[in-house]
Amino acid sequence: MSAEESGRTIRIATRESQLALWQANYIKDELKKRSPERNVELIPVSTIGDRDRTEALANMGGMGVFTREVQRVVLDHNADIAVHSLKDLPTESIAGLTLAGIPPRESRFDVLVLPECLLSCMGESACNDLSCLSIGARIGTGSLRRQSQLLHARPDLQVLNIRGNVETRIKKLNDGEYDAIILAEAGLHRLNLKQHIAVVLQPPLMLPAVGQAALGIECRSDDSLVIELLNAISDQVTAAEVLAERACLRALRAGCHAPVGTLSTCHGSTLTLQGIVLSPDGTQRFQATETGPSSDPETLGERVAQKLIEDGASAILQSH
Repeated sequence: MSAEESGRTIRIATRESQLALWQANYIKDELKKRSPERNVELIPVSTIGDRDRTEALANMGGMGVFTREVQRVVLDHNADIAVHSLKDLPTESIAGLTLAGIPPRESRFDVLVLPECLLSCMGESACNDLSCLSIGARIGTGSLRRQSQLLHARPDLQVLNIRGNVETRIKKLNDGEYDAIILAEAGLHRLNLKQHIAVVLQPPLMLPAVGQAALGIECRSDDSLVIELLNAISDQVTAAEVLAERACLRALRAGCHAPVGTLSTCHGSTLTLQGIVLSPDGTQRFQATETGPSSDPETLGERVAQKLIEDGASAILQSH
């Protein structure tokens, strides 16, 4: 590495929400651990998904509402790295960019969050499923995947759209706009808000989103220095899992906001992937599971997608 490269400042493009800033600072710290002398700085970016916090995500052009502007800053050489929540990153690659860093994954499940007054009253009697929700309870989520799985288990529930950052959603819940909301467990862990978790919604009740709880770090395809730095902070198991999940979603020709859930499990050199596709009302549910070598995750993802398509799942995705 030349003296110029060793002294180069690495600029990280990030959204400005508290969770996005946590993620960017985490990557900054990981880079600094390996190169303490290197200067790393954050470049804040506003995305359409951040500016419009009322419109349903599915109505905002779907894919890329939280990623396009961040990617553009890197492509324009105004930053070197784009940090994404991998579940928000479209599976179709952008010319000139490469997904070079996939650090270890956090807990990938969704959680049920109840109002603080109710959660404190429940105490030790907290339930482990959806049985703590009353008939017709109002559940806030902006995700079709969560909506469809909730309604599959409890068709009596009222699923209402909710937007805003984690703190805003919890405030809306405590203000009485909803009886419960669904959030990602990883986000609450990262923001030190674990006390709000009432129930962890584990499979088979609810399968996570593709790439949920994993970070995806992009850089320019010709930036060999940054590619080397990002490869060094990547985790092979997490990478195998999310590459299989993303290949499945891509082969289904579905967006990151589609009613698709996946669960990947890596044991040594063996990778297992389960995929589900549901209708938005939860009445139709297609499921497929395949196992293959972790060294070829994308082929495994494609096989799961093909089974889902053969079973009829594509009709749901085409209508979405």
